[in-house]
Amino acid sequence: MSHIRTGQAVIVAIREPELSVDECLNAVRGPGVGGVAVFIGTVRDHDGGHGVAELEYTAHPRAGAELERVAATVAAAHAVEAVAVTHRIGLLGIGDIAVVVAVGAPHRAEAFAACRQLIDDVKAQVPIWKRQVFLDGSSEWVGAC
Repeated sequence: MSHIRTGQAVIVAIREPELSVDECLNAVRGPGVGGVAVFIGTVRDHDGGHGVAELEYTAHPRAGAELERVAATVAAAHAVEAVAVTHRIGLLGIGDIAVVVAVGAPHRAEAFAACRQLIDDVKAQVPIWKRQVFLDGSSEWVGAC
């Protein structure tokens, strides 16, 4: 386990390959960490009363820089040791992991608060768009910021 600086964003990535929960979890562990909060967003089989067949995530060319900005802002705003966030792009099936957020902090309250803010800010501020393909063949774009 490597030593991390307080308030550091240690992993910030947008990728096509499958995401690793362990990668993010291990990245935020350290000697000063007493609590780790992790959020894993997965593809569900329904939305708004419609059956979902698959999702496709697309990222704006500046999405990586925006993800780094959001992660650094959250890390600096909370009493945490480290944050990690990975988001997948491309075509995902039901049950696939779309996003992983992990926060390591001295105490659980700070870890939970930072983890919630991080996923909320990623969804609200990072230009990653989702196209839902429904079972009837129709589709819609959602999450455009």
